[in-house]
Amino acid sequence: MTKSILITGCSTGIGFYCAQALHTAGFRVVASVRNPQHLERFRESGIPCVILDLADESSIKTGFDEAVALCDGQLDALFNNGAYGQPGAVEDLPTDVLRAQFETNLFGWHTLTRLAVAHMRQHGGDSRVIQNSSVLGLVALPYRGAYNASKFALEGLTDTLRMELSGSNIQVSLIEPGPILSEFRRNARIAFEQHVEIGSSVHKAEYEAQLTRLNAQSAPQKFTLGPEAVYDKLLHALSAKRAKPRYYVTFPTYLMGYLKRLLSSAWLDKILLKNR
Repeated sequence: MTKSILITGCSTGIGFYCAQALHTAGFRVVASVRNPQHLERFRESGIPCVILDLADESSIKTGFDEAVALCDGQLDALFNNGAYGQPGAVEDLPTDVLRAQFETNLFGWHTLTRLAVAHMRQHGGDSRVIQNSSVLGLVALPYRGAYNASKFALEGLTDTLRMELSGSNIQVSLIEPGPILSEFRRNARIAFEQHVEIGSSVHKAEYEAQLTRLNAQSAPQKFTLGPEAVYDKLLHALSAKRAKPRYYVTFPTYLMGYLKRLLSSAWLDKILLKNR
């Protein structure tokens, strides 16, 4: 039987690519976007798309119900992917800005995941919940405190969920991408300039370097891969008889996962500070 899946954050990047690729592979895909203007991208693809704003609980519930209906009442998989990065030094981040980061990157995912798990338990078929985390859920980098924190929290919440669902019909996996070509940097720059007082900060010089990186038109660092690298891991997590708890994607993720186990915090900090 064809598996059905709901994917969040499909306007661009990883979500858009994975929705298209899974549709081509024969999955029954329901994409979701936050901005109604982005629905147009799916009108001619044969992929149904719903509005789902992860910062709005009523939008999450409505979008989920619409997705289930589009799957004839049975949703087999959820790929939580929609997120954004809020740059800025921890001391410069207003608490409301940190709260907004968690609202989209964690609390919205939690609301949607709870709806999916309840639905999946009810229909009883082979089901998957897959969370798109980050290398910054494994290690922290300076000036990314809000995003680091949201992904560290996601890792802990997902590990707990996986253990609690052990023995059920639902398998839970984390994907750890690392640097992937997407619109992520552009969106981070907008959030940066909107919420952080760059000119008056003691971190002004470092912020200017961060803005140069975020404004780069090409891949800003080595080992950046395309979204197809994430799709390969997602496909395994959806199709394998026993999905892996974690899927590393890029070389930096493999490296940082290894170094975190090997090095002391002090030595790891030295390496991360050189690659910020």
